[in-house]
Amino acid sequence: MTKDSERVQSIISEKRVKLHVFEPSQRKIWTVVGLGEEHWMDPDDSYCSCPGFYFGKLNGKTTCYHLESTCLARKDNQVETIVFSDDEFSDFLSGLISDL
Repeated sequence: MTKDSERVQSIISEKRVKLHVFEPSQRKIWTVVGLGEEHWMDPDDSYCSCPGFYFGKLNGKTTCYHLESTCLARKDNQVETIVFSDDEFSDFLSGLISDL
């Protein structure tokens, strides 16, 4: 098993793929919680905020282990869904951006 495969399995088994749903608008933000960091992503558009995704793209890679984890967790229904109010959207987004 490769290092990335081990990471993917660890992320999924530890339920670190999160879907944040804001109501009533149904806006969604996907995150993967890492060790001391959190990355947001758009699995439908194949984007992740991690440096590995960015530098991997420069070297011809199309994904990172966070995106792989999210896609597999969605497929296997291993996603933790957290519901927020639309009133919390702005603060949530500000927190994500400040972590970049």
